[in-house]
Amino acid sequence: MGILSRASYIVRSKLNSVLNRAEDPNETLDYSYEQMRDQLQEVKQGIADLTTQKKRLEIQKRRLEENVEKHNEQAREAVRQDRDDLAREALEKKKSKMNEIEDLEAQIADLQQSQDRLVEKKDELQSQIEEFRTRKETLKARHDAAEAETRVSEAMTGAGDEMADVTRAIERSEERTEEMEARAEAMDELQDTGAFENALSDEDRIDRELEQGRTDGEVESELATLKSELGEGAEANGAEESAESTTESADADADTDAEADPEIESELEELRDEE
Repeated sequence: MGILSRASYIVRSKLNSVLNRAEDPNETLDYSYEQMRDQLQEVKQGIADLTTQKKRLEIQKRRLEENVEKHNEQAREAVRQDRDDLAREALEKKKSKMNEIEDLEAQIADLQQSQDRLVEKKDELQSQIEEFRTRKETLKARHDAAEAETRVSEAMTGAGDEMADVTRAIERSEERTEEMEARAEAMDELQDTGAFENALSDEDRIDRELEQGRTDGEVESELATLKSELGEGAEANGAEESAESTTESADADADTDAEADPEIESELEELRDEE
């Protein structure tokens, strides 16, 4: 066997294997049944066409027969009037029409024979279709039962493709769950160590609080200016706010002194002297 022959044999074998796996017996049976029904419909259409043609010829034959009778009457009337020439012409036309009638009768007979043969084939094909339909339904029922039994057996033994897919899905779900749990723990650890704070911004907590203090001071200053412009007792309010601020500052200093670290307070005092 040559290389090309071997290659062709392998390709045909692979294709045949793929087609066998893809083929659904139920679909194949249904398709064959529909094909037979289409053939039956074509035979019925052929019978209808033949019958139509036969009826058309029969109508034409009846008209010719009416003409033959008419020419008979014409010939009799011509004889009564001693017009042999007209009588002869009428008889000639009668003969011509009778010849046409004979031809039509032969054609009608042929069509009738063809129609009878098609009717026999139609009846035979219809009988075959009914027999095939019964066998088709029986085979489909057996196939469905065997397929269901196979699925149950595979599910019980875990050997089926669907069970393998379920097992792989469970494994993937467990892997992703473990990954998410590990990531959540990593985020918590980074949050606790302050790594996120340093990574997301160059400022630390002290810088942010100082910036907030400056922003609050600017807002209070602008608010005082607005009150002064509106003449709503800015001086009294300013004094009151100053007193409260002094009191709060004193309280804050007292609290700070109570809790402050001596080394930090010393360094803070040096910073104040530099300012």
